[in-house]
This record gives sequence, C-alpha cells and structure tokens, in this order.
Amino acid sequence: MTSRRARALRRACGLALGCLVDRIAGDPRRGHPVAGFGRVAGALERRLYDDSRARGAWYTLVLVGGTAGLGALGARAVRGHALGEVVLTAVTTWAVLGGRSLDREAAAVQALVESDDLAGARQRLTHLVGRRTDELSADEVARAVLESVAENTSDAVVAPLVWGALLGVPGLAGYRAANTLDAMVGHRSARYERFGWASARLDDVLNLPGSRLSALLAAACAPLVDGRPSDALRAWRRDAGAHPSPNAGPVEAAFAGALGVRLGGRTVYGAPGAERVEMRPVLGDGRDVETGDIARARRLASAVDLGAALVAVVLVGRPSGGTVRRRRRPGPHGRR
Repeated sequence: MTSRRARALRRACGLALGCLVDRIAGDPRRGHPVAGFGRVAGALERRLYDDSRARGAWYTLVLVGGTAGLGALGARAVRGHALGEVVLTAVTTWAVLGGRSLDREAAAVQALVESDDLAGARQRLTHLVGRRTDELSADEVARAVLESVAENTSDAVVAPLVWGALLGVPGLAGYRAANTLDAMVGHRSARYERFGWASARLDDVLNLPGSRLSALLAAACAPLVDGRPSDALRAWRRDAGAHPSPNAGPVEAAFAGALGVRLGGRTVYGAPGAERVEMRPVLGDGRDVETGDIARARRLASAVDLGAALVAVVLVGRPSGGTVRRRRRPGPHGRR
C-alpha cells in the first residue's frame, strides 16, 4: 500500500471515528476549542476593529489562515504515525462537528412544547435562533426549530465533513474558524456591515459544496420521514433562489419538500422597540408546520448526518486513480 493511500485511509478512519464520538458524546461541556477560538477572535477584534472592509479582511485572514495553519502543523507533526494521524483527525472532527448538540437543543424544545410549556419552549429556542421568540405560537416555535435544524445540519455537520475529506485537519479547522467568525461578525449591523463583510463572504463560499450536498441528502432521505425525493428536489429548484442566503435556501427548501411542509414567512429580529421584521420567502408547498414535525425533522437531520459521514469516508478512501507503472521489457542487451 502506498503512503498516499495509507494516509487517505487514516483520514477516513479519523473522520468516521470523530463522527461517532460526536454522535455519542456531543460537544465537551467545558474547554471547547471553538469557544477558545471565539475568545481569541473577540480579543483580536478589539485591537483591529475599524469600520472598513480592508481591516475586516485582514482580521479574517489572520484568524482563518492561522487556524488552518495550526491544523497543517499538527498534521505534519504526526505524519507517518498511523495512530497519531487517526487520533488527530478524529479529535479535530469531534471538535468541529455539532450534530449531537444541535439535536439535543431541538429535542429540548420539542419536549417543552409537547408538555405545553410554551414559555419554556420560547426561551430554550433562543439557543437555536437569533430571532425574537417571546410572541411565537407553538407551531411557530416548531417552524423556527425546523429552519434552524436544516441550516445548521449543513453548517455544523455536512460542510465541515466535506472540507475534512478534501483537506484533512487544516480543512476541518479552517472551515470551523470561518463559520465561527461569520456568526460573530458576519451578520448585518451598523458595526459589522463593512468589517464583517469578508467573514460573511468567505463563509458563503466555503458552505457552497456542503449546502448542496445537504440538500441532495435530504432529498435522498425523504422516504425515511414519509416524504418523496421528487418533492424535495422540486422545492429546492423552485424556491431556494428566493432565500436571502445562497446556502440556507437550498437546504431549508429541500427539508421543507422532504417533510411536506412550508417554511419561511414573517420573522422578527431585535429587542422590543427596535424590531426588524423580515418576510422570508415561502419554501415548499405542503401544509403549515406543526409541533409534531420537530421529531420528523430531527430524524431527517440524523439521516443526513449519517449520509454525509459515509460520503466523506468514501470520498477520502476511494482509489486515487493514479496510473500503474508497467515494467518495460528487457532490451536486446538485457538493459531496462
């Protein structure tokens, strides 16, 4: 077995093991590396902030490039050590994935809604979404959960696995750094309109392959939630382009079609007295979301997570396709 092939198999094993640990354990309760990165990013923002795209681009480059570079140094340090390569890839994969934690939060909201604790469900929903939740009905809470589960399945599971499959540890670490910066400074506000521009655009680019794969997997897994792949694909093709996000649109539309529901509509952001109302485009042409759909969405997301892990492992472990060198026949004097 060539060294390249061996490294590919170790990367595939590390990705698979990291996915398994995330599914079983979820995020660490304390000392999460992403939280540590956030503290560093916050400190650097206080030093570098200026209301300009150029300064924001340097900020993004330093943090994302530095994180990917650290990942590359770690990968180089264990290169050639089979166990070290597997363990480093597995630990990094576990650190950047968020599938189990996303499901836990959705399950917590589901339990509160099902026990008729609407006030508690509204409060717990703030762990998943940035919109105002204090006036939502039970079905509107469910709609918000579905939209968050769909988008974050792509952002927190599928996209990092894609970059982990393509680039290994540097890809995993660099993607998570970019996605975290988008959450911190990439949103539209007076402070971050220009400074956060580079972070937001980089996150959009890095999420393109993951969001499309997520939408495809949601369509493929639709029968597991009594849906039809054709409905998911049709909703994606017809509705995704109207969504303000180039990546959330395809995933949310595919989830809506697979679940046979409609997502989108009136969404309120900001504190009372400073509200910002957005009329999100309608995705899907099924019925309105009901509270019972949270369980179905969680089941669909879990299937997409598993599908993404399988795709990543196959993508890494596939034969390299290199040509096989053929031995030349001896010449007339026995030379080769």
